[in-house]
This record gives sequence, structure tokens and C-alpha cells, in this order.
Amino acid sequence: MKIKVGVIFGGNSVEHEISIISAVQAMEYLDKEKYEVVPIYIDKNKDWYSNNELKKMETYKDIEKLKKEIPKVSLIKKDKEFILMKTNGLKKIVNTIDIAFPIVHGKGVEDGSLAGYLETIGIPYVGTDMLGAAIGQDKVIQKQILASENIPVVNYVWFYENDYLNKKEEILNKIKDLGYPVIVKPARLGSSIGINYVKNEDKIVEYLEEAFKFDEKVIVEEVIPNLLEVDCAVLGDYNNMKTSLIGEMLTNNEFLTFEDKYLNDTSKIHNGFKIPANIEEDLAKNIYDLAKKSFKTLNLKGVTRFDFLINKETKEIYVNEPNTIPGCLAFFFFTKLNISYKQLLDNLINMTIKNYKNSKEKISSFESNVLSTFNGCKSRKLSED
Repeated sequence: MKIKVGVIFGGNSVEHEISIISAVQAMEYLDKEKYEVVPIYIDKNKDWYSNNELKKMETYKDIEKLKKEIPKVSLIKKDKEFILMKTNGLKKIVNTIDIAFPIVHGKGVEDGSLAGYLETIGIPYVGTDMLGAAIGQDKVIQKQILASENIPVVNYVWFYENDYLNKKEEILNKIKDLGYPVIVKPARLGSSIGINYVKNEDKIVEYLEEAFKFDEKVIVEEVIPNLLEVDCAVLGDYNNMKTSLIGEMLTNNEFLTFEDKYLNDTSKIHNGFKIPANIEEDLAKNIYDLAKKSFKTLNLKGVTRFDFLINKETKEIYVNEPNTIPGCLAFFFFTKLNISYKQLLDNLINMTIKNYKNSKEKISSFESNVLSTFNGCKSRKLSED
């Protein structure tokens, strides 16, 4: 009997379309002899839909038309089943799933919101849990945690929009102390959206205001001189981690942009990466060690792609940020290790099932009911009596 895998994608995120691309590709590569693929699409209004037409890329050329023809659903647990229930008209079962496979990007979905819901209803799901997902989405929190474990990160300042409005000069001076040029980023976005390279203080206000259009929390980072940007993916959990090959970022810009990743011709490179990177063996070993240590420190599992910044002259390495559900699930980082995309997806699902079974052996609640003997405030003497 095939395992029914509910691939969840979309969401109210600026990375909505990138999630669709990643999910449709994954659904195509899932082993059809082992798995029955059930697409679950979350639109920009946060409504859920499920229909086999959602497996096709051409469907999304007129998604509004299709949404009128396919059922709107909710995912619920009933007895021991996880059911996709029609939400309008005659409420009936549209489908069932055994395991959820979130392939979502960005704030509102990848940041632990979706993982928290799946955790609440109790369904096994692929990827990192709510805590790891939340940490992985916030560029400030993750740097604070990494630094606490002596994992090198770049110098930075961060602030909320309200802080900036009330203490503008103080914050601008802190940025100046970092030393221009700097990188301005919304703190909780991905895919290089809203990021700008700022050469001098003449443009800093403009680019801070642009970043605040995407997030009320902003981080400003120093620029590493003699920069080489590389990435390395980690597959597994805290018990067992496997690193991918290291990829070198290829771009004519100051950093890998949204256009580099998704809009340019990538027939000769994989989404802006040269794999493997042309770096020294000792440097590669340090990157592998840092990738594993960061993966464990940030409470991650599944597949995560880490961005690293290297000063080519001093050989200093900095962990930039994790991508807890990377575009295309970073499969191209593993293919030259003879791990195909189909095998990568299979590994992720098998790991999820194993971890789910292990979690069932842990105590999560008590049989005793304290409410049976609880009489509220009447059972206690108030201090004012």
C-alpha cells in the first residue's frame, strides 16, 4: 500500500511563487511506486485547496480560474486519520494523507507557523520542527544563538521599525560604526527579497525604508572584504548528519540576487552555484564542520542549506544564514554525491517516519486528570480573608 504524501506549498508570503516551483518539481520526482502524491496549495489569502491539477506547472497560469473549480479544504484529524475536508457546500472528505511534506518559503509558513499547526494535529511532517523553523527564519535570533556557541557570524546591528522612527540618529550612527559598505536586510525574509548593498550613508535611509516595506524588523550587516560566498547543505537530524558538496555562488552583483537565483539562465549552473566550489581542502573541512555544528545548534532537521561568507585573503569563515526549506530542496548539492532527487526525497520521508515512531515512545501527557478534584478558587483561602 502506497504512503499518501500531502505536499503543502504556497502561502501568504512574498516567496509564494518560488514555493510553487519547488513543490511542483518535488511532486514530479517523488517515487510514484512508493508514494501517492496529494497536492495541497495555500493561496495568498491563506485558503487551502487540493486537486491533482495542482501538480502541473501550467495550472498556475490562471490559478484564479482553477480555484473556482477545485475544492477548498481544511486538514483535520478524525480518529486516527488525517483528512482533507471540503470547507464549503456539502462538507465531505476530499482525500486523506499519511504524512505532510511542507515545501514552503518565507514568513507566515516556513517560519514555524505551518509546522506548529501540523504538530498540533499530530501528523508526521517532513523537515524541521516549529522551534528550528522559527529560528531559521529570523536572521537576528539565529546569529545570537550561533554566537553563543562560538560559531563565527559577521558584525551587525538590528532594530524594529519603531526603534528606528524614535531613535533614528542613534541607529544611523551604529550603522556608521559598522563601516560602509553594509548589507541591509529584512530580518525574516528569504530569496534575497528586500536586500540591498549600501555603499555609503547617502543611500542608507532609502534602503532602510525599503526593507521596512517587507518586515518591521531589520538587520544591517558588515560587508566582508575579499568576499567569496559558498553554500553547503546538511541532510539529517541531530543523530545523523550528511553534508553535501560545497557550492560557490556565481553572480555579477554584490550578493546573490533574486534574479540570479530564479530569473537568469541557469542551464550551465545550478540556481547561481558552481558545484563543487574551487576551494582548498582545509577550508572545505572547516565549512563542513561549521555546517554540522550550526545545524545541531539551531535545532534543525530535514535538509537545510547554509550560506557562508569567506574572506579569501585571511581565510576567515562566517556562517551567514540557514535556509531550512531551501529552493528545490537543494537537491543539486547532492547529485554529484550520487544521491538523486528521488533518493533525497525518499530519505527525508523515511527519516520523518522513523522520528515520528521514536517520538511516540516519549511521555507527552499524563493519564491522571487533575480537574476531577479541582474546585477552583473555592478550594483555596484567599490571602485577604
